[in-house]
Amino acid sequence: MFEHKKELLKDVKVERINPQYAVLMQEQLGGGNGELKAAMQYISQSFRIKDTEIKDLFMDIGAEELSHMEMVAQTINLLNGHEVDNQKVTSGEIQTHVQCGLSPVLINSSGEPWTANYVTVTGDLVADLLSNIASEQRAKVVYEYLYRQIQDKEVRATIDFLLNREEAHNALFREALNKVQNTGSNKDFGVTKDSKLYFDLSTPGPSHKTPDPTSVRFESPNKEDRVLVHK
Repeated sequence: MFEHKKELLKDVKVERINPQYAVLMQEQLGGGNGELKAAMQYISQSFRIKDTEIKDLFMDIGAEELSHMEMVAQTINLLNGHEVDNQKVTSGEIQTHVQCGLSPVLINSSGEPWTANYVTVTGDLVADLLSNIASEQRAKVVYEYLYRQIQDKEVRATIDFLLNREEAHNALFREALNKVQNTGSNKDFGVTKDSKLYFDLSTPGPSHKTPDPTSVRFESPNKEDRVLVHK
């Protein structure tokens, strides 16, 4: 069961209308590294997880990603203003002005529709956690690019908040991976001689040592930096 609360996770504002930047923000609404992708991926992955603590973690983060999606959509609304005017958009998607009546629909910044092909679900907890860690990292990169291209202080404050929440999710997924690192697809990690071979196919060039792989282990955040739990 999901519950919708009318207030946003964090209020969003803009200093001024900016339809061209609204096009860029569409990437985090309907793009391959956007908020809807993250929400659908984590929630879909959760359906077969037997560990109740990790299942709840996936569901909680997925639900929060939906709230991020709501924040991004409202930011796009404010940036677009109230008048359709495709002349204010010099590049990127213009469907917002000629087809959608300024609605923040599920397309990316080029106008391509969102697709479930963005979502990765393997049924293997280790693989899914590694995928989620990478997803959060890619989302951070997109937000960092967006941050550099706007001087609007209010929009920057929204992006800064979302960036920090992505980092919190990243830390939580890393801690979950530590708990299950010797299970599933990681169970037989690095036990055969083939896992210790390196094929030097770039000669002449720098030599590389024979690999000696070990299980992935992420250090837990410092005690004072740990993610706070909000109920």
